[in-house]
Amino acid sequence: MLTNNELKNIASQVRRDILRMVHAVQSGHPGGSLGCTDFLTALYFHTMHHSTNFTMDGLNEDIFFLSNGHISPLFYSVLARAGYFDIKELATFRKLNSRLQGHPTTHEHLPGIRMASGSLGQGLSVAIGAALAKKLNGDNHLVFSLCGDGELDEGQNWEAIMFAAHHTVDNLIATIDWNGQQIDGPTNHVMGLANLKAKFEAFNWTVIEMNGNDIDELIAGLDKAKTLTRKGKPICILMKTEMGKGVDFMEGSHEWHGIAPNDEQLKKALAQLPETLGDY
Repeated sequence: MLTNNELKNIASQVRRDILRMVHAVQSGHPGGSLGCTDFLTALYFHTMHHSTNFTMDGLNEDIFFLSNGHISPLFYSVLARAGYFDIKELATFRKLNSRLQGHPTTHEHLPGIRMASGSLGQGLSVAIGAALAKKLNGDNHLVFSLCGDGELDEGQNWEAIMFAAHHTVDNLIATIDWNGQQIDGPTNHVMGLANLKAKFEAFNWTVIEMNGNDIDELIAGLDKAKTLTRKGKPICILMKTEMGKGVDFMEGSHEWHGIAPNDEQLKKALAQLPETLGDY
């Protein structure tokens, strides 16, 4: 098992990948990708029991669904670094005929991708369906999902949250990227979410909170979440993150939701992130 310091090194390299991918085509979403880097690194390199011998059904392994598909550069980097496909393919991000489109798609047959995402609000519903399928198949592995806090503006999420509790989907760990930002500004200005913990608990979920930009706390939080599964309730992780984490001039601002760095900004950003595994 990797040490927490090794996980931090992977996260640094993944952040470099994200910035270089988005810069190369001057298109993409670096802010949320950088904010969720530590989480997806911890998930794929520590928490989940998964196989790079990819199958769509995901039988006998833990599986993950990304709902906020605009953070695809993060997802692609983690999948490549975990061994799902060649790291060199990251250089094709958002290019014509690439398997690495701006939002993940299934018709590209990219290993690791089990649902098309980008139309926000749908990932949790898909994850619930997959979790129920595991129960029907006698598969005791877990289903993980990630969605953004701004994404909770979509009503479908609340139908799914109600459904999961009613049907005892207790093999599901759903994480909310709680960064307080969305494309049009702070979430409390666009549509205030009020007390998310109280809301999920009112829907009969078990809720834990953690800092999503601290590897040590992430590992402890994810390990705790796993111990709470199969006890009659679905699990929600409210994960505090900072948009643009790791690059000082991007941190905490919704303005970097979907803007690519220019040449000078890329140079400045990469100088803050050690190259630990080798750039693609």
